[in-house]
Amino acid sequence: MRKLRRLTAILAGALALGGLSAFAPAVAPASAAACPAPIVAGDTVLCGSLADGATYLIEVPPHWNRTLFLYSHGYVEPGAANPAQDVGDPVTGGWLLTHGFALAGSSYASTGWAIAQALPDQVATLGVFGKLVGHPRRTIAWGHSLGGIITAGLIQRYPDRFTAALPMCGVLSGGVATWNTALDAAFAFQQLLDPSVQVTGITNPAANLQGAEAVAAAAQGTAAGRARLALAAALGDTPGWFTPLSPQPAATDYSAQEANQYLWETKVDFPFIFAFRAELEARAGGNPSWNTGVDYVRQLARSADLREVIALYHAAGLSLRADLRTLNRASRIAANPSAVAYLARNISFNGKITVPVLSMHTTGDGLVIPENERAYASVVRRAGRAFLLRQVFVARAGHCAFTPAETITAVRALLRRIATGHWTDAALRPGAMNAAAAKLGPRYNIFVSNGSVVPAAPAFTRYQPPPYPRPFDLGFAFPG
Repeated sequence: MRKLRRLTAILAGALALGGLSAFAPAVAPASAAACPAPIVAGDTVLCGSLADGATYLIEVPPHWNRTLFLYSHGYVEPGAANPAQDVGDPVTGGWLLTHGFALAGSSYASTGWAIAQALPDQVATLGVFGKLVGHPRRTIAWGHSLGGIITAGLIQRYPDRFTAALPMCGVLSGGVATWNTALDAAFAFQQLLDPSVQVTGITNPAANLQGAEAVAAAAQGTAAGRARLALAAALGDTPGWFTPLSPQPAATDYSAQEANQYLWETKVDFPFIFAFRAELEARAGGNPSWNTGVDYVRQLARSADLREVIALYHAAGLSLRADLRTLNRASRIAANPSAVAYLARNISFNGKITVPVLSMHTTGDGLVIPENERAYASVVRRAGRAFLLRQVFVARAGHCAFTPAETITAVRALLRRIATGHWTDAALRPGAMNAAAAKLGPRYNIFVSNGSVVPAAPAFTRYQPPPYPRPFDLGFAFPG
């Protein structure tokens, strides 16, 4: 389990520019001594417990402007410490508070794929805020990663409670699509590299993960192994760029791309597909993913990594056609229909947004690939609500690898949309957003690298993600 514990630190490091303190739960608003210190001196901090045992955290500046940002935090490893969070990083939080905005968020009543608890817990936190502080005029939902899908879920399920939304690096393809795509990568790894690994029905998550990592490490040492690892990564569109402040490998530097995909797989993605899936299946009452009917030749043809895979197979003297034939002839995995229904509820999307949504994603995200944005935009467009959605991208590797300046610039763009009633598209262009972020100065144009805070220039970019590998939304029928 040591590797699983380390993953939480890896993901947290992508978000935090300082520590978010834990606090002691309480059955009612806790005393000041039980709550964490305020991000900004002089603010009021409130904390306590919700009815289901989840905890909440609220911070209110002395001159509150009647706007509340409700923050949804990301995935917490099953069984790990799970304090409430009301902001992704304290630098961004400090800017919001000093500009009069209040912050709130809950822990959710459980860890793992906790969307079924997160949605009502976040709404319950709004209720607590109304009782203890007062009712906001505007409530903005925002969050990172799993918190991004929760943010989009909140405005879909409780549209009347929110004014706008800012999902960042969010799992916006929805739960069913996300875990189907994860299954494709795991299935290819199992069939081509490690027949002993369990891809569903995982009985010993830690041992399953450890075994997969050992096989991957051995495969990385041979040309054939690297080609097959690249094929598995390509079925999930894993980018070939890993370290946030590093330059992106050249388009034809396939060796570097594969080396970075190996890092994504073994350091970040494998725990989800070979260990944490067990927690999801326990929640759902069975396996919610399937690859029945999937043609892996077509899946690879659509992948952003197709040319890399072809080049690496050629260099290894290995037959890509034969390996794809192996995948297509292998026994397939069927889903449990009730488990699919659970995951669709928790949550997939219908696109019928009623408030402005500005989403943000890094182009080199290998955990929640930027193709998630394409999936969400597609379903919103089919629902006739594209006028409410705008999406911006940051040219950087890493999951949720934003600077405070980039986040604040996105926040300001969303606030402008709320104030004016229309998007100022010129201000959302990369050049304009980079200029706005740069004006915030060196205090906010920073990033954590190797445990140190370093300067980082804003990196908004024009980007069109490829299609999501295996889209699914509430307009699709499960082929059960």
